[in-house]
Amino acid sequence: MRMYDLIDKKKNGGILSTEEMNWMIEGYTKGDIPDYQMSAMTMAICFQGLNDKETLDLTLAMRDSGDTMDLSAIQGLKADKHSTGGVGDKTSLVLTPIIAALGIPVAKMSGRGLGHTGGTIDKLECFPGFTTGISEETFINNVNHMKLAIAGQTANLAPADKKLYALRDVTATVDQMSLIASSIMSKKLASGSDIIVLDVKTGSGAFMEKEEDAKELAETMVRIGNMAGKKTAAVITDMDQPLGNAVGNSIEVIEAIDSLSGKGPKDLMEVVYALGASILVLSGGAKDRNEAIAKMQDCIASGKAKEKLAEFVEAQGGDASYVWDTAQFPATEYQVEVLASEDGYISRINAKEIGNACMILGGGRETKESIIDLSVGIYLNKKKGDFVNTGESIATIYANDKDKAQIALNRIQNAYRITKEAPDPTAMIKAFCGE
Repeated sequence: MRMYDLIDKKKNGGILSTEEMNWMIEGYTKGDIPDYQMSAMTMAICFQGLNDKETLDLTLAMRDSGDTMDLSAIQGLKADKHSTGGVGDKTSLVLTPIIAALGIPVAKMSGRGLGHTGGTIDKLECFPGFTTGISEETFINNVNHMKLAIAGQTANLAPADKKLYALRDVTATVDQMSLIASSIMSKKLASGSDIIVLDVKTGSGAFMEKEEDAKELAETMVRIGNMAGKKTAAVITDMDQPLGNAVGNSIEVIEAIDSLSGKGPKDLMEVVYALGASILVLSGGAKDRNEAIAKMQDCIASGKAKEKLAEFVEAQGGDASYVWDTAQFPATEYQVEVLASEDGYISRINAKEIGNACMILGGGRETKESIIDLSVGIYLNKKKGDFVNTGESIATIYANDKDKAQIALNRIQNAYRITKEAPDPTAMIKAFCGE
């Protein structure tokens, strides 16, 4: 088998066999196939596409290029949730304790954030002592004992995907739907859960800004998951403004804890309930979405969801007292109010700009080596549709550097648009796929 022949075959619209796909991914991972030939292949794929079988074969080949989690020792159907990313997206911190408290095992692999804020792991590390560097044995025991564990992704999880993505990033071949879907799903399938629910974001703060692109990605990933024998569903959710009010790390953790206390922002809870309902229905924990949402609401009202978060934090070495007393999270040196420049309605908040402002404050990573300041962040006092008066605070900046706070303030002011007419309401849940 020669890579030259496979490139030529795909360039002319041919279909790669399972054997050819496996050979190609194995050879590229080992270094036997050079970057320039794989670059030619990814460009051919961009022009010719992959069918469902090729996309599945690519996904499975990347999944099998490194470590895979064997979760067979965990009792019952294991659930995992994945988000394509967004600004203020602390959904996992709210959702996973609820699902676990309802008796559904949640075995989640998460990574660190690269961008405007930290990832789920960074946020969890706001609890002093918390670690996701737990052994596979501890991970499995924790899920069996209390239905929830979140571990950091191993360095050897789908290494073919890491190598291929780095290549695509510099050869203008990132935005091909099968390549995006297989990249995400290879890691989810390697993580070993039985149920995969995907939160596919769309809007100004999302990777897929257009709703039709988000829907195509969601449908592609659901097909891959189902073909691989996993119960898979996706929810397309709005990311045209930040999710919830808090953007940062510890500030998002506090908002997640408030949400588990029954005081969550409406938009955040809509997303939590939509994703949670998909998990409960797929697992048999509820007969339909209405029953599932009612169960989740009862779980919060009873205090069981918040208790589960505290139990989970303590089990992974964290100080659970912070769950009960959020005033312990460190305060920033400066608080700066962002004021409305005129009377009117908030008609738009550019999510990406808010995210960039948070990264300027030190709340995110520009490179993998960047050190995050977990205490900084932005609290949005006004969201889309709210009326404001001139001089009223629309956002609060939490900063430890005055100069960075001023730069962030300018970006936040530019991110907000105020108009005389009220905007049309935005639906948080755009569509469901795979149910």
